[in-house]
Amino acid sequence: MEDQSQSSDSRKCSAVTGSGRKLKDNAADWHNLILRWEKLNDEGSGVAEKIVNQRLKLSPGEGATPPPSAAPPSCSQLEQECTKLLGVVSKMAAIVTRMERLASSQRGVLELEGFQWGAAGRGAPLFHGWPTRLFVELSQGLLESYQKELALKQRVVQELAHTGPLDVCMVYLSCWLYQPYIPADSRLTLEALLLETGHRAL
Repeated sequence: MEDQSQSSDSRKCSAVTGSGRKLKDNAADWHNLILRWEKLNDEGSGVAEKIVNQRLKLSPGEGATPPPSAAPPSCSQLEQECTKLLGVVSKMAAIVTRMERLASSQRGVLELEGFQWGAAGRGAPLFHGWPTRLFVELSQGLLESYQKELALKQRVVQELAHTGPLDVCMVYLSCWLYQPYIPADSRLTLEALLLETGHRAL
């Protein structure tokens, strides 16, 4: 009997249509966009580290003395790495734009339900138990985190190669790596979203 109930739940989540299908597709898109963001963050961390190391070699008086055999990088090499980092941030900005569309889509589903069902909302949840409003709130929270993080990264890419003391560069490097505006529980939020919409097995 329990197996029948589980298979019924699976069918409910896999065969959804209308608003349910939209929310389920959006959950998959959130997952894919966040994975792409994390990959870009790792790529950008490597580039940012190269920029700081090249600045150390160009200004050895500010940091550790490079070995005699190490040829100092040229300013053009530094500029190339800065261009790479700018490219990474541009891709991150495109991801945030898509996140904005997802959040807007979630709000559209909620507004449609308000039109169809009135202020009381839908009588039964679309999936396991979440009201549609919760999808909207969680999506908005994720969006705001990534918007703030993007603004920080845009500042980092502007300042990293040109800022004064190298200890400030190290702070910027740490900011890029640790992403202070993305809460530690954002991964749990994403997993909960995937569980609720049937992308993960309960």
